Amino acid sequence: MKLYFATSNFPWQPERYHYAAEQMMLTLFPGEKPEYPEGPLPQDMAGERNAAVFTIHRGKKWTNLSVLVFRPRGYYNGVNRFPSEELDRPPEQVYHTVQHALKLAFYKAGAALLGKEPPWGALTGVRPVKLPTWALLAGASPKQAQRELEKDYHVSPDRAKLAVDCARASVEAQRSLKEGEVSLYIGIPFCPTRCAYCSFVSADVGRTLKLVEPYLEGLLREVEETGRTLKELGLTIRTFYMGGGTPTTLSAEQLDRLLTACEEALPLAGCKEYTVEAGRPDTITREKLQTLARHGIGRISVNPQTLEDHVLEAIGRKHSAEDFRRACGLVFDMDFDCVNMDLIAGLPQDTFEGFGRSLEELLVLAPNNITIHTLALKKGSRLMEREHAGTLPSGEEVVKMLDYSRERLTTEGYIPYYLYRQKYMSGSLENVGWAKDTFESLYNIIMMEELHTVVSLGAGGVTKLIRGGTILRRTNPKYPQDYLSGMDKVLGQKAEIKTFYDQ
Repeated sequence: MKLYFATSNFPWQPERYHYAAEQMMLTLFPGEKPEYPEGPLPQDMAGERNAAVFTIHRGKKWTNLSVLVFRPRGYYNGVNRFPSEELDRPPEQVYHTVQHALKLAFYKAGAALLGKEPPWGALTGVRPVKLPTWALLAGASPKQAQRELEKDYHVSPDRAKLAVDCARASVEAQRSLKEGEVSLYIGIPFCPTRCAYCSFVSADVGRTLKLVEPYLEGLLREVEETGRTLKELGLTIRTFYMGGGTPTTLSAEQLDRLLTACEEALPLAGCKEYTVEAGRPDTITREKLQTLARHGIGRISVNPQTLEDHVLEAIGRKHSAEDFRRACGLVFDMDFDCVNMDLIAGLPQDTFEGFGRSLEELLVLAPNNITIHTLALKKGSRLMEREHAGTLPSGEEVVKMLDYSRERLTTEGYIPYYLYRQKYMSGSLENVGWAKDTFESLYNIIMMEELHTVVSLGAGGVTKLIRGGTILRRTNPKYPQDYLSGMDKVLGQKAEIKTFYDQ
């Protein structure tokens, strides 16, 4: 789609608003790619079939921001106006005012041409829960926070309620946190095979087995350095999360060494939540589960993604639904405090009926926690690298999957507690964590809503240092080989935690 920013009587620096325009473009017209034609705006746009023209005009009392959108079925001019005096405020406030107006104007034009409104309306971005969370913390009632989403952002009533329910969990989590607490993430970037939808930095352990042991040795060094820094600062770990990849690609002995090192080096005395993603059923053994239980791991994830064997084959998994059932038997025998299971709506070759069968089987198993993801077509995944047309459910069918899951999970007593969105997500929908009462994952809420510092260890780990409204990100090298060769830099970045907190 061609995006034109017309000259105006207000110096609005159009390049600052390219990202906002692209976000709304992807929400309304998934699959489009932005183009910024050089030169002045053509005088005759009559033949245009895929473009948007952004114009801002400041009047004495009101400023109008208009977006004229051209599509094959016609064109429409969306307009949003706001008091001109808002343009005399500090630059950052002006930016947010203009950005919001631009998105709403674009949304009005696009929705009119589509003849329908997306479930999340004009709300873009990864974290839609932040807005109702701020409203609740400012004293708004849940109903008022929901009305704000519906009125100001055109969010559908069911999605607005979903966001507010998650915001209530976020507020409760935020109020439970104490000064001096952080969370810790450890990444194990290895899997038995790579799923077709995956863009995470993970390696097929069958081909990279020789890297696993050196990687573990490097990780143990980072654990030790991190523990030394946190203890010097008097910081304690509130939640501990080991993810991947698939952590249970490690052997029982390797898991034991890593968890023992964590217990010895890290300030875990006040830790309230220990999670390990077992993830892939084909990596789960009784010996590994016993090792996790012996080290006090209370929360474990076993993630089938689907229980349709032909869909498992389509996404590149080498296990069957029966393997998942076998793994569940082992997990439930161990009596962990909390068991989480994930499903993905929109997988290739899946159907509404197939997704429904997978969900119903999970509900019979009755895990404490179920996460419903929506397939996102990510750069670097095999689904993006090959032709997948005709293998993916339609956006309308994915909406049916999510609506069905919301209805069934609610009926079975699950409560939504965290929510996020991703780029290129089917139907511009969402991922939602559902839990039985008291079984919410505190780490997931903290991480997604950026409630306090999360220190990340391992390849691809992104540490977010958060204090007093400031967020500082520090990223480890993505690939295991680069992580190992750059270990001096990795350890040096852990020292920056002390600098951040000292300042």
